[in-house]
Amino acid sequence: MVELWQTFVQLVVTLGQFLGELLLLGLSWALLIAWLAWWLWGVNWKKAWPVLAQGAWVPAVLLIVLAALVWSQIASSDSLLFGFIKPTFWSLLACAGLLAGTALFCGWLQGVFGWTPAEVRVEPPPPAHHHGHHHGHH
Repeated sequence: MVELWQTFVQLVVTLGQFLGELLLLGLSWALLIAWLAWWLWGVNWKKAWPVLAQGAWVPAVLLIVLAALVWSQIASSDSLLFGFIKPTFWSLLACAGLLAGTALFCGWLQGVFGWTPAEVRVEPPPPAHHHGHHHGHH
């Protein structure tokens, strides 16, 4: 019976260590997970694709280039990107392009699986006019 209890305690400790490491892994990838979740479930790609096709892709590409340019000025020259890539403008442009590509891939995936998010109204509803109500109170 004592051996069974010790095995159970070891199992609980090992499970706790596993969950702790899993939490740290999730936290280290939290921004990428949030990025993917937003583009997959937060954007209505049925409406976004036609807007991009009408020319909105041009400012999007300019924003990607601008982000890479700013990032290249902020990045330290002695640091390494992903542990092995020198952070030059071109490597950072490739990273920004990959992020944009993952957003577009999420849009494609949303269309394949039909995961259109619920419509959220931002504008207040128009005021309701009640007919037959007289404004002249006595």
